[in-house]
Amino acid sequence: MKKVLVIALALFTINGMAQKKKQTKDKKDRSELRAQMTPNDIADLKSKNLTLKLDLTDGQQQKVHKLILDNATDRQHLRDKNKPKEGEKREKPSQQEMVKRQNERLDAQIEMKREMKSILTEEQYAKFEKMTPRKNKKRGVRAHKRDRNHDKQRTKK
Repeated sequence: MKKVLVIALALFTINGMAQKKKQTKDKKDRSELRAQMTPNDIADLKSKNLTLKLDLTDGQQQKVHKLILDNATDRQHLRDKNKPKEGEKREKPSQQEMVKRQNERLDAQIEMKREMKSILTEEQYAKFEKMTPRKNKKRGVRAHKRDRNHDKQRTKK
């Protein structure tokens, strides 16, 4: 009886591990596909998505498309510049370089927000602001679940 339980437990454990690996592979495939997209493709998709969600006019859609296209080309240039050359190892940036990159990224985000505010109406901009913090919400939920599980484990001990 004990052997049957051990075998069943081993099978369930192996099955769970196999499923997790499959999920990470999907994420890699998606990121590779995203890396192959041109800045124009990215701008088209994002501007159409914003048009659907914010009900943009044709003029607004063109301005948003140009803004997103400029942003995407800048990011593409930065990725190409920071990409290691053939045969070289990827080196971690120094702390000063990291701070500089983060400041540049934040400056670009601030500029993007200002431009979007000038293009969109107040109602559209309010919707746009509600759309952007989505990533942080997900991260916060995961952290909250992790903390809650950690608290449960602590109380069991």
